[in-house]
Amino acid sequence: MTKLQSHAREPFEAVDRAPEAQAEGFATVRQAHGSEMAEDYVELIAELIETRGEARPVEIAERLGVKPPTVTKNLSRLKAAGLVRREPYRAIFLTDAGQDLAETCRRRHRIVVAFLLSLGIDEETAERDAEGIEHHVSTTTLEAFERQLTQK
Repeated sequence: MTKLQSHAREPFEAVDRAPEAQAEGFATVRQAHGSEMAEDYVELIAELIETRGEARPVEIAERLGVKPPTVTKNLSRLKAAGLVRREPYRAIFLTDAGQDLAETCRRRHRIVVAFLLSLGIDEETAERDAEGIEHHVSTTTLEAFERQLTQK
């Protein structure tokens, strides 16, 4: 089958993929799920520091819609991963690695939102949908989104 023919099939036609390729796809999704929490937290912490001058656990809990003990547990994980630093009863700060990850996440988020908006999706829906897509989009697809956006 040529490349042109593969794009010509019906949109919902079943594709018989090799088991190894299918397993690799599922593994990629599981890996993305594993990094979602860290990405969401560092992105939000960077945003809070930028807009409010600091990131406090109570604000993180409020913005993420989770309980403060959940934030405390996840901040401990992020600290162990070298993404945040904190002192008792003080705000949370990003390490250089945390800042780099936050910038990568923000860039990915902006590209996905811009692409969805270019398809005519309303801003609220584009922002909400981008929160899920941004964790799963491959570099190849993200680059294709960017190319499409710059061609318009």
